[in-house]
Amino acid sequence: MLRWTRAWTLPYRGIGPSSSSFSRLPIAPSSSQGGTEPRPVPLSYELLDGEAASPPLVFLHGLFGSKTNFNSIAKALAQQTGRRVLTVDARNHGESPHSPDMSYEAMSKDLQDLLPKLGLVPCVLIGHSMGGRTAMLLALQRPELVERLIAVDISPVETTSSSNFPNYVAAMRAVDMANEASLSSARKLADERLRSVIQSASMRQFLLTNLVEVDGRFVWRLNLDALAQHLDKILDFPARQETYSGPTLFLRGGNSQFLPPSHYPEIRRLFPRAQMQTVPNASHWVHSDRPQDFMAAVQGFLA
Repeated sequence: MLRWTRAWTLPYRGIGPSSSSFSRLPIAPSSSQGGTEPRPVPLSYELLDGEAASPPLVFLHGLFGSKTNFNSIAKALAQQTGRRVLTVDARNHGESPHSPDMSYEAMSKDLQDLLPKLGLVPCVLIGHSMGGRTAMLLALQRPELVERLIAVDISPVETTSSSNFPNYVAAMRAVDMANEASLSSARKLADERLRSVIQSASMRQFLLTNLVEVDGRFVWRLNLDALAQHLDKILDFPARQETYSGPTLFLRGGNSQFLPPSHYPEIRRLFPRAQMQTVPNASHWVHSDRPQDFMAAVQGFLA
């Protein structure tokens, strides 16, 4: 049984799983307290019910993504494993509030606030890319909340040289859709503008899922200003000295450059029980390219 829950109420209304029209984008207050401790924001999520006896599965999407990226996989794994499955929109993504803070510390704090409230600890954290780093940091900071960890095609080592993400953010910010009459025409215009920078049609379509209507205007639901300001932090990982001793799987795409063998020593320093596994013929978006292989890897690790 699917339960949809919103973590904010007034004045943010009229949003459900099938809605693509926003009355307004949610704005969170500044998430720093005295400039140090991040303040959690109320994340939007979907929870699939299951047996409470087994640790739930918690999926964290990557940069530019949303909880809907894992819809099919979440439903399949909930059915196959009988576990509760949670998918979450990160701050500044999907239907979660916007905040000027986009650090991994802040994203970890959001989950430290949410997961105990939902009674979903300890959990199996499964994070892709940016979500994988959020999962890693949460496991290092609060290991008692994480029964085991799966990081998908990402590592605790900087990935700037492997990423075109800064160009994507700049291209999206440059699109002006002020005079478009419909969402379809806005998406067509945005696709044309992005094509000169992003040759991959599938990548453009992925980014275009973030184009929504707000008060009669067409805008990106991503907080592109915050992403642009903090992209260097997102493409790196905070320096940590503690370790996470729980079972850990690093799952990489066979065609991806985001998790090379040169990163393994740092992985094993922080996650001494880490296993490495490759999904052949998969890009950085392992779960999208090879969903059956991805689910088989997850279930094999849970067994």
